[in-house]
Amino acid sequence: MALLAACYACSSAGAAEPASPPIGASSPFPAGASISRHSRRDSADFRGEAASRDTRNVADWVIASGDNNSLPFMIVDKVDAKVFLFDGRGEMRGAAAALLGLGRGDHSVAGIGQRRLATISPEERITPAGRFIAALGHDLEQDVLWIDYNAALSLHRVIVGGQKDRRFERLASPSPLDNGISYGCINVPVAFYNEIVSPAFKGTVGIVYILPESKSIREVFAIPDAVFEAGPDAGPARRDKVWERSYFLEDSRRTAAR
Repeated sequence: MALLAACYACSSAGAAEPASPPIGASSPFPAGASISRHSRRDSADFRGEAASRDTRNVADWVIASGDNNSLPFMIVDKVDAKVFLFDGRGEMRGAAAALLGLGRGDHSVAGIGQRRLATISPEERITPAGRFIAALGHDLEQDVLWIDYNAALSLHRVIVGGQKDRRFERLASPSPLDNGISYGCINVPVAFYNEIVSPAFKGTVGIVYILPESKSIREVFAIPDAVFEAGPDAGPARRDKVWERSYFLEDSRRTAAR
């Protein structure tokens, strides 16, 4: 039996994320959602915000190709544990640290959205990579940004979680290595969700691009060579970050399994 309403008591101590959308949760893609059209830029404007080359390459490709269809879009960099939100023209509206799935990988386990949390192993707690059409909706407690409704993947305000999670502490840490803790959902600071995410997606759908950590971005997104700043693959520093996060998450998984 799929996890029900109790799995989304996110605002209380010990709250947990869902393994499936709870009964009574509102569906994404609200009726009457509008699509705002904007004149196109040549490249994304990060407004001076630090971002990885992969993030910049994907953002520039989105704008150059019009892949976002003039909709607001978000890029989630799993390696750097950071979220970037842009308007339909490619101007950045905000960026923030994020908590991600405890497991390392780029694909959700088949059927994981219908399983109880207790049956999900640490290795299966993955934030999948890919392109998603996202919309605001509600669980039984609060509003969330549904990224993949059927897989119960959402972006929401950071929750308290279990006593050992230390989610607020992890989110405030300057290192991205300890940001893998969730069951796959993306946790962001409360102010970032309230002031940046919610207004951007109000009354409209948008696109969320979650960057891979096990694959190259070209294996996930159809990006031509001309878009890349300095070659198609991540450089040595980027690969080192992936290895460091993998090593750190392996230690975290052993702790979570105990």
